[in-house]
Amino acid sequence: MPENNSILEKLDGLEARYEEVSTLITDPAVIADQQRYVKLTKEYKDLDDIMKARKRYIDCLNAIKEAKDILANEKDPDMKEMAREELSENENLKPQLEEDIKIALVPKDPEDAKNVQMEIRAGAGGDEAALFAGDLFNMYKKYCESKGWTVSVTSVSEGAVGGYKEIDFAVSGDNVYGTLKYESGVHRVQRVPATETQGRMHTSAATVAVLPEAEKFEVHINEGDIKWDTFRSSGAGGQNVNKVSSGVRLRYPWKNPNTGEVEEILIECTETRDQPKNKERALSRLYTYIYDHEHQKYVDDISSRRRSLVSTGDRSAKIRTYNFPQGRVTDHRIGYTIHDLQGFLGGNIQDMIDHLTVAENAEKLKENEL
Repeated sequence: MPENNSILEKLDGLEARYEEVSTLITDPAVIADQQRYVKLTKEYKDLDDIMKARKRYIDCLNAIKEAKDILANEKDPDMKEMAREELSENENLKPQLEEDIKIALVPKDPEDAKNVQMEIRAGAGGDEAALFAGDLFNMYKKYCESKGWTVSVTSVSEGAVGGYKEIDFAVSGDNVYGTLKYESGVHRVQRVPATETQGRMHTSAATVAVLPEAEKFEVHINEGDIKWDTFRSSGAGGQNVNKVSSGVRLRYPWKNPNTGEVEEILIECTETRDQPKNKERALSRLYTYIYDHEHQKYVDDISSRRRSLVSTGDRSAKIRTYNFPQGRVTDHRIGYTIHDLQGFLGGNIQDMIDHLTVAENAEKLKENEL
C-alpha cells in the first residue's frame, strides 16, 4: 500500500514537532513570551487536529488488515459475516480519511484568523445599485449575526432613494477573514426596479472588498547593531564647552524593505548638555525614521491588495449574479447556483461559502501535490 505509506510518512515528521510543541507550551519561559506563546498554541491546535486524523486513519488501516485476516483464516460463517461488514465499512471510510488528512496538511493562510474591514460600494446602475448595496449589507449583517460575530459600521454614504452609495464596516469574531474573503469582487443584480413603470429588467452592480485587519504596526530595531559615537557639542561657550562629550552620533544598518538593500542611517543629537538625554532623543528619532519608511510600504501593500480586490464596479469583473425573475444566485468562479434567492439575501450564504472553500482547497492540494 505505497500511497497510504506516503500519507503516513508525511505525518510521521509532524509527530516529532507535535511532541516538541506540546512540551514548549508548558515551559514558563515560553508562556512569559506572549507573542511566541500565542503562535505556539495555535500551531499546537492545528497539529492536534492532524494527529487525531492520523490516529483515525491508522485505526482504519488496522481494521481493514484484521478483517482481511479473519476472512482468509476463519471458518465460522458468523465471524466471516462480521468481518465482511467491518471490511466494507472501513474501506468506504478510508478515502474520506485520506481526504481529511490532505486538507489538514494544506498550509493555512495566517491571515484567515483575522478580523476584517469590509467595504460595499454601489457600482454601475444609479439608485438601483445603491439599493442593491443595501441588500448586500443586510445579507452580510444577518450572516455575521448568525455566526455570533460583531459588526460595527465605520462610515456610511446613503443613496438618494435608500441603500448606500458606500458603506464601510468592521467584523470581528472567530476566523472571519478565512470565511468572508471569497466575497471580494463585483456582485451583479438583475431585477425589475420598483421605480420602473414599464416593468423592464435592469442590471446593476456593487463591489465588495474584504480586507484582513492590519495588526498594530511595530518597528523592530536590533539595538545591538547601533554604533554610538560621542563628540563635544559646540554649545554656547562657557565653562562646559571643552570638557564634556555630550553630543551623540548614532549609525544603524537599516534594511530597506522596498529594495532589500541595507542603508546606514546616521543621526546626530546635540540638543542638550546631558549625554543620556541626547542618546534617548537620537534613538527616538531612529524609531520615527524607520516607522515612517516602513509604515509607508505597509500601507502601500494594503492599498495594492485593495486595488486588486475591488475593480471599478464595472460589470465585467463579476463574481456572482443575483437574478430576481429566476430567483437564483450563481457564483461564476465555480459555476455553482442556489435557487433560493430570498433565503440567500436573508443571510443563508454558508452553503455558497462552503463550496468556494472546497474549490480553493482543491486548488491548494494541486499546488502542494499531496
